[in-house]
Amino acid sequence: MPQEISPSTFKYFGSSFEGMIDKLSGAFGKFEGELIDRAEDFHWSLDYSSSDWASVITGYHQHEFQFKIEPTASSVEYLSIVLPRSGGMGFSHGSTKADAGRDRLLLYNTLEPEQVRMYGQSNVIDELLIDWNIIQQTLDQTFERPIGESLALVPELEKTTSGGQMIAALAETAIRSLRDPSIHSPVALAHITQALADLIIRVVPHRLSRFLERKPCMIAPWHIRRAIEFMEANVSRPIRMPMVAQAAGVSTRALQLGFRAFRETTPAAYLSMLRLRGARLDLLDPENTNTTKQICLKWGFFHFGRFSAIYRSTYGESPSATRKRVRGAPVYCP
Repeated sequence: MPQEISPSTFKYFGSSFEGMIDKLSGAFGKFEGELIDRAEDFHWSLDYSSSDWASVITGYHQHEFQFKIEPTASSVEYLSIVLPRSGGMGFSHGSTKADAGRDRLLLYNTLEPEQVRMYGQSNVIDELLIDWNIIQQTLDQTFERPIGESLALVPELEKTTSGGQMIAALAETAIRSLRDPSIHSPVALAHITQALADLIIRVVPHRLSRFLERKPCMIAPWHIRRAIEFMEANVSRPIRMPMVAQAAGVSTRALQLGFRAFRETTPAAYLSMLRLRGARLDLLDPENTNTTKQICLKWGFFHFGRFSAIYRSTYGESPSATRKRVRGAPVYCP
């Protein structure tokens, strides 16, 4: 049985490998594991602490083992930052294989690894989990469009680099805040996780990194900024492009050319992106009692099938799957 330390803190331990796998199954998905070497006993422990936007897991394992994860509809999506204390951890995802030790961090989306390995005797791992919604919102704000495909982060980061040192330091601070009630501050932790999200997107290579280099040269002129402000202020109301152009003080054609040049899209597509983002945030809100169709209509999508197709192509899941996952998502340790 777990020792419950507080409503958001749990501790599990045991001396059976099968018991550990049973206990972890259902946290991120279905687990199937095997020991690397035969062992008559297998001592392990897991400490878990959670706050609104982040959690930390400290795992101890006596022997090396590997396991496969099969995500389920209720699996929660996190960005994991792995900080090995002794031993190491590695994972594989398609053709990507990555390992981390005391001098190397590991970063990955928790729904992506197909196989994970814990290696080294008396393995001790700290794993900071950041709600993927923070990463998603930071991506949307940074690139000014919804990002639905895999971010494809380069998963290994040397702690000796300046970026690695800063990410490790912020992660350590977040872990201490989660572990120690005397210094825990929800506001401070929210700022730390947001800083980590922004830093990782800007420092760790990924499939969108090339667009960051172009951002300083793409400062939009005043009429584009005014058009965007008008869209954001009226995003839930019926808007036609001549209305946006009038609010921006330019012709419809000038508005079209400006968005093509500075946002690499059309004004209508940009407005659709804002509405899609608003619908996404409503669907991710567990306290929102509106039906999926009501949310769809609220944000100006009057054809539910078309909205579902656009939503799925952008975020990799259907609107109903998002709602089901948020409402039925379990905490890491039941």
